[in-house]
Amino acid sequence: MSRPPKCRWVGQLTQGIVFKPRGVPLRNLELVVLQLDELEALRQAHLEGKSQEEGAEILGISRSTFGRILENAHQKITTALVHHQALQIEGGPIIMEKRQFQCRDCGNTWEVAFGTGRPDQCPSCNSQNFNRTDAGPRQRGCCQGGSHPRGHGKGQKLN
Repeated sequence: MSRPPKCRWVGQLTQGIVFKPRGVPLRNLELVVLQLDELEALRQAHLEGKSQEEGAEILGISRSTFGRILENAHQKITTALVHHQALQIEGGPIIMEKRQFQCRDCGNTWEVAFGTGRPDQCPSCNSQNFNRTDAGPRQRGCCQGGSHPRGHGKGQKLN
């Protein structure tokens, strides 16, 4: 039996997005799920231009694990493109760097680091009429089980 995956740090929650071939209803397509840590590895390697060592350090994992995550992501995206399948981004053993909030009154959005408590008011208009926009009310910044090099480890896993 393999050990549970280590939590991976991601900078943004891009959950629930689906890419699909044009003109084909989603219900008629097979679905390939790209996990959030796989998307983050792609972002670090290909958009940020980080080496595997640098990307691994950012995600809080080993270089070899980063390479495997990147290879899995490439495989999933290639499969979806070649076989005309839908690609959905969601889940995975992640830890979010920050939480996102949006004011219902002025529309301002801002980020707050995990572990700092809920903000009292919107920093733009001082309204208390705001909500969290990234992960929903029950999800946390840490994944479930295991430890993490940045001192985190217990929380709720996105799936």
